[in-house]
Amino acid sequence: MGADDRAVWGAFHGSGAEPYDTMVDHVAVAVSCSCPSRRTPCKHALALLLMWAHGDVADAAPPPQVARWLAGRTGATHRPDTSTDTSDEPVGTTTGTTADGGADAVPAGSTTTGPAPDTESEPAPEPPHDRDRARDERVERMHAGLDELDRWLDDRIRTGLADPSLARYATWDQLAARLVDAQAGSLANRIRRLAGVVGASPHWHHDVLAELGLLHLLAQAGRRLGSLPDPLADAVATTVGWQVRRADVLAGVPDTERWVVAGRSDTREDRIEVRRHWLRGEASGRWALVLSFAAYQQSLDTSLEVGTSLHADLHRYPGPALRALVGDHHDEPVDGQAPPSVGIVGACSEIGTMLADEPWLDRVPVTVRAAPTTIAGDRWALTDDDGSLPLLPGADLASLLAVSAGADVDLTCEWTPHGLVPLTVHLPDRSIDIGPRADASFVSAA
Repeated sequence: MGADDRAVWGAFHGSGAEPYDTMVDHVAVAVSCSCPSRRTPCKHALALLLMWAHGDVADAAPPPQVARWLAGRTGATHRPDTSTDTSDEPVGTTTGTTADGGADAVPAGSTTTGPAPDTESEPAPEPPHDRDRARDERVERMHAGLDELDRWLDDRIRTGLADPSLARYATWDQLAARLVDAQAGSLANRIRRLAGVVGASPHWHHDVLAELGLLHLLAQAGRRLGSLPDPLADAVATTVGWQVRRADVLAGVPDTERWVVAGRSDTREDRIEVRRHWLRGEASGRWALVLSFAAYQQSLDTSLEVGTSLHADLHRYPGPALRALVGDHHDEPVDGQAPPSVGIVGACSEIGTMLADEPWLDRVPVTVRAAPTTIAGDRWALTDDDGSLPLLPGADLASLLAVSAGADVDLTCEWTPHGLVPLTVHLPDRSIDIGPRADASFVSAA
């Protein structure tokens, strides 16, 4: 550690192989840390400031990396102001933890390993050569993390799924922590979710083996991004955990039309509540996914109401992923028409097309016209004259049966590998939201 009249700095030995380099400009109030924390300032910067405030950090001359960082900030501060446009400032993003780029990358809180979060006190952009070096270092860490993941998968296959260590959450959590250090946060989320599958059903071995196969596919594809077609490379990178800046997404050409809010679902992933809004274009018929997140005592996004239609700009993330950001609204939301529905055969075709583009997707939207019925004695499914699709065990059957009365209805669902999740029943005069709700303890009183 060290400090002078401008900055305080230090190196923190965390869970990664390399220490985290933390620097704080206590005059202009800016932070840089190489840790993968989702918060800014991170806990390392706050701890460093507390120690400095208590007089526990000795005065010293800044090391070269701190001097370069301060010089870059000083240079940015004294450059002549030729424009008020700040569109090239880095902006932090969140990604879904899902495989579509879902549950997965969040603000890194670092100006050396990724884009800085969008805060009023964020430091000026680093010089281009520093950004290139930081990007190269991050790619190296990610490749090292993917190599370690593949070795871990080889060990699991060699020892077999009957290995008692798989029943211990620590076995999975330790790997997830190493993937977070390697900047592969989305894969870390998949690993943590997979830990909850072990022993959860009589067929858990099949489910775990299928997911291990997808993890191997992503580990191999993540090391071959340079040789993949651009859309596929973008999809793999975001699924592994590569961050895409919000500013870059919003700078793209938008899809502008009327979007129907067709469905909503809430899930808990690694102590975070995730809300998915599924939108469908009235003219194009294309699907889009809008994500929001909430930790304990925080509120999820309520700006999109199921059944309404809004004329707005949608900015899509790179690749074939469905995720998008809502941009400018061109009028107030109004009651929308139900999205067009298909039969069971058409639903299978739509789902198959999306999975062919991204086989690691674990949630796919579809609007189907069918009736809820029982199959195989106690299993519920949506059926029509051509076939059936099973419903996810534990889905809200009571609401579905009460609204549909057992007859054919237009129903927006999420397909998952384990069954359909009913989200919205579209009646002739209104749409009824029956999707899974967030735990009440995660929504603030406001």
